[in-house]
Parts: sequence; C-alpha cells; structure tokens
Amino acid sequence: MADITLISGSTLGGAEYVAEHLAEKLEEANFSTETFHGPLLDDLNKEGVWLVVSSTHGAGDLPDNLQPLYDELNEQRPDLRGLRYGAIGIGSREYDTFCGAIEKMDELLTACGAKRVGDLLKINILDHDIPEDPAEIWLGSWKNLL
Repeated sequence: MADITLISGSTLGGAEYVAEHLAEKLEEANFSTETFHGPLLDDLNKEGVWLVVSSTHGAGDLPDNLQPLYDELNEQRPDLRGLRYGAIGIGSREYDTFCGAIEKMDELLTACGAKRVGDLLKINILDHDIPEDPAEIWLGSWKNLL
C-alpha cells in the first residue's frame, strides 16, 4: 500500500509530469507512492493520503481524464473522513477561472469529509515555465505536515 497516492488530471500532460516528478521526490524522502493519471474511484484507497495535481481547461473545467473521478465522487459522496490530501492546480491567470478544476476537486473532497493538509497550491504557468519547480518547493513543506 502506498503512503501517498498521486492523482493527476491533465489535458496536455503538464499535470502528469508534475505528479511524476513529485512522486520521485517523495520516494527520495522515503515515502512509497502510487501514481494514477485519471483513475476511477474503485482504483483508489479511500483512506490515507492523496496528492491531487490538476490542470484546468476551458471555463474552469476539469481535464477529461479527471472528470469521471469527480463525477463518481459527486454522485456517490463516499465517506472520506479517513483521507487527508494535498492539492495542486496548474493554470493561467489570464483566465477568470484560474485553477478552477483544482478548486472544484478541493471543495468536493472536503464535502466528502476528507481533510486538506496544507495550502492549496495554484501554479500560474505565466510565471513558471517549469511547473515542477514551484510544486517541488511546496512539496518540501507539505510532506512535513503529514
């Protein structure tokens, strides 16, 4: 069983790269990880620790590969009181719906009883050509909160 389950939602692959990079850093810090790119609810342990990384597309929409998980969570409303999670959004401040997808996931996970650990990280791709860099800095503090 993984100490930390990483979940990515990505349209063009950026969030996948960030999730994979963070999995490597967590393993270097002696955490075990499992990474899913667009899982379904049955694929996931509903207790433990998740780290959700998502880009936003359209008008604050979730990526197509993360939408099914969101829909399952929203319809089933499982008891996630045994789950702690971190959340990272990737987007552009040029849009009113900057990081809207991760905000939706954050709100839904909390509504299901999960507890967010640390602050929600929103990465503006206009400020960071390589979103892995600010995500790695954030991870350094986040993992100490677990």
